[in-house]
Amino acid sequence: MIQIPDIPAQLPDSVPAPAEELAMLKNLPVDELLDRLVSSLVTFAINLAIAVAVFYLGRFIIKKIYGLVGRILVRRHVDTSITSFTLSMVRIVLYFILIVTVIGILGVETSSFIALFASAGVAIGMALSGTLQNFAGGVLILLLKPYRIGDYIEALGYAGTVREIQIFSTIICTPDNKSIIVPNGGLSTASINNYSKEDYRRVDWTVGISYGDNIEAARRKLLEIVASDERIVKQYVEDDRELRGIEPPHIDPAVAPLLRPKVDRTPSVQVKELAASSVDLKLSAWTRTSTYWDVFYSINERIYNELPEAGVHFPFPQLDVHLSKGE
Repeated sequence: MIQIPDIPAQLPDSVPAPAEELAMLKNLPVDELLDRLVSSLVTFAINLAIAVAVFYLGRFIIKKIYGLVGRILVRRHVDTSITSFTLSMVRIVLYFILIVTVIGILGVETSSFIALFASAGVAIGMALSGTLQNFAGGVLILLLKPYRIGDYIEALGYAGTVREIQIFSTIICTPDNKSIIVPNGGLSTASINNYSKEDYRRVDWTVGISYGDNIEAARRKLLEIVASDERIVKQYVEDDRELRGIEPPHIDPAVAPLLRPKVDRTPSVQVKELAASSVDLKLSAWTRTSTYWDVFYSINERIYNELPEAGVHFPFPQLDVHLSKGE
């Protein structure tokens, strides 16, 4: 039978208990006790001086970083709410790191201190997961700017004009004057159709004419209708940015056709489809985004009123029925 030797209550290299340390100090001579006390005080004074120096040096560095981040955000024209929040978070994080560093220099155990804050952060994050997601989405929207106030957008099944962009949600006003509050968390990850992003948009009309009507006569009349409207773009441009008053950059002529393809903005009429009851023509023209719907509705009405003047008719839906006599 194997016998296990008795394990001593205290290993030789183990740290003495506080009571044993106190007993040891009582047995020390006064001179040695004073030496130890003076040594401890000197060590603490040196650590305190280092901690104070690190604290003031850290404050100086924090101010420099704070100012640098602020200037970067201002130069990039970041939204005011995002700028103030970012600067506040930068200051809080940097001061937290500085305080933990100073406490560690003074000899205080910081691992439990950091673990406590980490646990509290995890608990708060789990409790406010949805709110934090909307907050992160608002930050991304304000930084990346997929849309701005006044833009007409369509996303998550809603369409309307952006009235306000808040840190947690975006307020959209529909054409019938309804205010819809959409959480930013969904908007930041959803597909957004921004109708106001570009200065110019193409307007398309589908016009059905009867079989047997003159297509060229219809084409000439449709082009005449859009040419008489001052809101229609009637020029041929090399670069879309020229329409917005932005000079194209100086680039290598060899790669210019690839980077700046020519875009034909002149109105056009094409045969779209040979439908069952009509020949469908597609009229395309470019106008400013701000006048898109006005142009669409006004040209639509003019087509109805003026196209018959060219001898072109609008067909009604037709259905040929063949009857066979029974034997």
